[in-house]
Amino acid sequence: MTTLKATLQKKIDDKTPKMIEMRRYLHQHPELSFEEEKTSQYIVDFYKGKDCDVKTNVGGYGVVVTIDSGKPGKTIALRADFDALPITEETGLEFTSKNPGCMHACGHDAHTSYMLTLADTLLEIKDQLVGKVVILHQPAEETPPGGAIAMIKDGCLEGVDNVLGVHLWSPIDTGDIHYCLGATMAGRSSFKVKFKGKGGHGAVPHEANDTIVAASQFVVAAQTIVSRRVSPFEMATLTIGNFDGRGSFNVIKDSVFIEGDVRSMDPATRELVAKEFKSILDGIAAMFRIEYELFYEHDYPVLMSDEALTSSVIHSIETAGIENLNEISLAQANPASEDFAYYSEVVPSSYIFVGAKPASGEFFPHHHPKFDINEDAMGIAAKAIGTATLDYLLG
Repeated sequence: MTTLKATLQKKIDDKTPKMIEMRRYLHQHPELSFEEEKTSQYIVDFYKGKDCDVKTNVGGYGVVVTIDSGKPGKTIALRADFDALPITEETGLEFTSKNPGCMHACGHDAHTSYMLTLADTLLEIKDQLVGKVVILHQPAEETPPGGAIAMIKDGCLEGVDNVLGVHLWSPIDTGDIHYCLGATMAGRSSFKVKFKGKGGHGAVPHEANDTIVAASQFVVAAQTIVSRRVSPFEMATLTIGNFDGRGSFNVIKDSVFIEGDVRSMDPATRELVAKEFKSILDGIAAMFRIEYELFYEHDYPVLMSDEALTSSVIHSIETAGIENLNEISLAQANPASEDFAYYSEVVPSSYIFVGAKPASGEFFPHHHPKFDINEDAMGIAAKAIGTATLDYLLG
C-alpha cells in the first residue's frame, strides 16, 4: 500500500504541468451555471480513449465517469464542480477570462483540473485497485436548484457507498487542510417579497398605504427572528440583499420589492425562521393595511460530513506523507452553502477544505472579481483525495 501511495503521488507530480495548463484554459473559458456545454465537452474529450465508462448529459451537462477495477469491492464517488459566476474578472492574470461578465471566481476551474488529473492517475493504476471509483463532474453548483440534485435524480449515486468532495479555499494557507465532523456548511433558503399597497402623493399621505414604510419596518423587524427567536446556541443569519423602492421623490409607491437569504446549521432552525418570517409579514400587512406576495424556498440543505468516514479520510491524509502538506485542523462549520449537501443526504459523505491562499499571502474572498488561488493547492488536493481513495478501497 505504501508503495502504491508513493506511485500515485509521483504520477500526480509528473502531471502537474498539464494540470496547471488545464486549469488556466478553463479559467479563460468560464461558463455560467446551466450553460456549461463547452466545459462539459472539454471534460468528455479528456476521457476519450481511456479505459473507463463515461456517461454524458447526466442531470444536464453533468459527466459521470466510472473506473471499474473488475474486482469486487466498495464504490466511492469523487465529486468536482465546474461552473463559473456572473462576475467581471479584475485579476489581471495573463490567463484572465475571455468571456465578458463571466469568471471562475470560486475555484471550480481548479476543482475540475485536479479531478481530471486524479482520475487519469487512478486509471493508470486501476489493475491494482478493487471495487469502483465514480467521478462526478457536476455543473451548476452556484445557482439553485443546483446540479447535484438533478444528477442524483438521473442516477449518479446508484451503487455508490460514499462520496468525497473538496473545496479549494483561498482564506486558508496553502498546505493546510480544514475539516468538520457533522454539520460542515450551512443550509440556505431564499425569499422574495412584493409589498402591495395604495400609492399616492406625498402631500396627502393619509390617503395612501405606504409600502416603503411597511417594507422598511419589516426589514428591521425581521432581524429580531435571529436575535429573539433563534437560540443563541444555534447559528442563523437573515440578509436582505435587495430593496427596490425606487420612484419619484414626492410619490408614495404602491409596491416595493425585497429579496434575500437565510442560512442555518439545523433543519429545525430553518423551519423556525421560515415560520417567524411569515408571522412578521402578516403583522406588517395588518399594521399598514397592505398585502404581500411571498416566494420562500429552501435551497441547499445543511452539508453533513459523516463523522466515521471523515475521520477515516483525515487519518489517511495525515499518514500519507504528502509533500507540502503542513497542518490538518478540525474547524468550525462554514456559513456558506454548497449543493454537495444533497449527496450527503443520500449516502454518508465527507467534504474537506484544502488551503489555496496565494503565495503572496494576500487573498481575495471567493466570488470576488480579484479572486485567485495558489495552484500548488491542486496537487495537494489530488494527493489527499487520491490516498484517501486508496485506503478506502484497499484498507
